[in-house]
Amino acid sequence: MVNIPGGKEKNLMKKIFYAALAVFASAVFMIYPQTKKSGYKTSELIINNGSEPDFLDPSKIQSVPEQRIYLALFEGLVSYDSKTCAPVPGVAESWERRGKNNEILTFHLRKTTWSDGTPITAQTVIDSWLYYLAPSTAAEYAYMPAAVIKGAADYNAGKTRAETVGLRAVDDKTFEITLVGAVPYAEAMMAAFSFPILPMHVIQKYGNEWTKPEHFVGNGPFVLESWIPQEKITVVPNEKYWNKKNVFLSRITFLPIENLATAYNAFKNHEIDWDTGVPLEKLGEIKFSKKCQTAPCNATYYYEFNINDPVLSDVRVRKALAKAIDKKQLVEKLLRGGQVVSDAFVPPMEGYKPATGNAFNVEEAKALLAEAGYPDGKGFPTMTLIYNTNEAHKKIAEYVQGQWKENLGIDVVLENLYWARFLQKRQSNDFQIARAGWVGDLAEPANFLELCLSASGNNDGRYSSSDFDALLLQASEMPAGAERDDVLRRAEEILITRDQALLPVYYYVTHNLIDLDKWEGWYTNILDVHPYVGLKARY
Repeated sequence: MVNIPGGKEKNLMKKIFYAALAVFASAVFMIYPQTKKSGYKTSELIINNGSEPDFLDPSKIQSVPEQRIYLALFEGLVSYDSKTCAPVPGVAESWERRGKNNEILTFHLRKTTWSDGTPITAQTVIDSWLYYLAPSTAAEYAYMPAAVIKGAADYNAGKTRAETVGLRAVDDKTFEITLVGAVPYAEAMMAAFSFPILPMHVIQKYGNEWTKPEHFVGNGPFVLESWIPQEKITVVPNEKYWNKKNVFLSRITFLPIENLATAYNAFKNHEIDWDTGVPLEKLGEIKFSKKCQTAPCNATYYYEFNINDPVLSDVRVRKALAKAIDKKQLVEKLLRGGQVVSDAFVPPMEGYKPATGNAFNVEEAKALLAEAGYPDGKGFPTMTLIYNTNEAHKKIAEYVQGQWKENLGIDVVLENLYWARFLQKRQSNDFQIARAGWVGDLAEPANFLELCLSASGNNDGRYSSSDFDALLLQASEMPAGAERDDVLRRAEEILITRDQALLPVYYYVTHNLIDLDKWEGWYTNILDVHPYVGLKARY
């Protein structure tokens, strides 16, 4: 238009142009309104995160809802590929291995800073990891770096000093790790929140108050904007983030809605963009919907036994409880979400065949219970099974309770606890039987089995076996391959088939509600991990 000659024609064309623009803008507003009520937001993503987080401090977090927030606020040496979950560059732009057994892992850090402008160096990573591993920090997941970094286990146990841990700053941008052996999955582990890079300068200044919005400093794609307990957490883009050109969301809001029906209705009313759970009774209605993203998941639903309990310390009792549950009926008639029955703890993975486990067999279950001194359940004390607030957990617990009553003649009381209290009772070993679930940090059998190491911070049932621990240590020093997989399988056979330390129920299938016609860059994957970099509204 600017090339049309003549003043009058130019002015007329301007009027026509602005009139047309006004009509177009009005039409766009009618089709894509921007009000919260309509659900069409510019680039704010509203997530039902499922529960109120206990912590935002990576050295204290331990749940999937907290991990979703972690992925927004922090970044490790590596991050997750949003489609495959393979490790991709994060704070480290590249890495390589050397040494006789490829046990020396060197990361080359990019030039990047915290959200307050403070540089992140190799020494920053060392200080962060030593803080995380320190016995005084008492990080629940410290057993993960302790299992793979040379000298870290003894330091974490308080036996040695920090200088003995296999971490070294070659220079400001070169960070070197000496592993316990080949540890073929080490690079993939570095994306997990159990290998955090922490703003030690802020932690030292504010202590436990450092994650409050007014003090918060992070290095992820977003920074903390607000935290209103039991209402919402909001994060906004981090202007200091090295990859900010690929951060398209203007805000993420995390809602702590535990009631699945409430969250589902909010999603239907366009008040939520991504709902991380689906009510059981609605699965038949929506599982074939384009908005329901269903995928197999590298995760196991199980029950933990307190090995310190005088009754549950008897392996015959634990096996009887495992053999008395018809899991096939549970998943096919009650859950109906595509879950896969499992008597093993570790999901099938490439090259790895899970343990045999102890399958459903009522007669064998009764015989084991009788052998333990409780024929037909006589004299068996009433036990308590705890679970966190969730309608699906409740229904599964009620089914298990009924199976044990019907097949063994024993009584079990169910106790529903809110998330923080539930975790507190589990971690303090103050329970008899507890619901549990584990989503792998990577597609690696050891990532599941290490939960049950004697020194693991996640070993809430306090299982301890020198045979099991020795096999896990042996596997950590071996290269990837069939021999290593065989060692891990032998360890799982001890854990589950021989000792029944846990009661596996099924392998998860994830059901996320998100309209991918509206959102680009969100993908299903086996870890159910969804980075926010690259995620954006389509309109």
